[in-house]
Amino acid sequence: MAVMMEYMIRTLSRTLILACLALPLAVGGELEDQVLAAEKGWAKSVVALDFSELDQIYHDDLIYAHSTGIIETKAEYMAKLRTGKQKYDAITHHKTIVRAQGDAAVAHSIVTMTGTNPAGPFDNKLMAIHAWFKHGGKWRLIAHQTTEIAK
Repeated sequence: MAVMMEYMIRTLSRTLILACLALPLAVGGELEDQVLAAEKGWAKSVVALDFSELDQIYHDDLIYAHSTGIIETKAEYMAKLRTGKQKYDAITHHKTIVRAQGDAAVAHSIVTMTGTNPAGPFDNKLMAIHAWFKHGGKWRLIAHQTTEIAK
């Protein structure tokens, strides 16, 4: 009986340890899924020029750095979108890696962006890095940086 009890305790202990080790992975996966959804929501809102949604996505302290070297605030970037000086026809994510920790996350993507800006039409393959943080139950974008990938 004592041997059986010891076996059950060891088995239960191992099961609990494995469950505790797997818990952060499950939570991490959930966070990553949330950030991936935020990435898709951002792209959809930019293409649709959904200013109400973009106002919720972009943090007021947003740093928006384009692959051209232009760096804008939220107000500057939103104004450029509103006037039509910056227009996206499509933003396509090809691959995204997310690293999330609590209420903060970084998403690194390979994207194609097409549209028009003051220099004319563009069709760019880019690396994009986004810094996200969760505030009030919603993921907010606080930093955007793109780098053009050689054609």
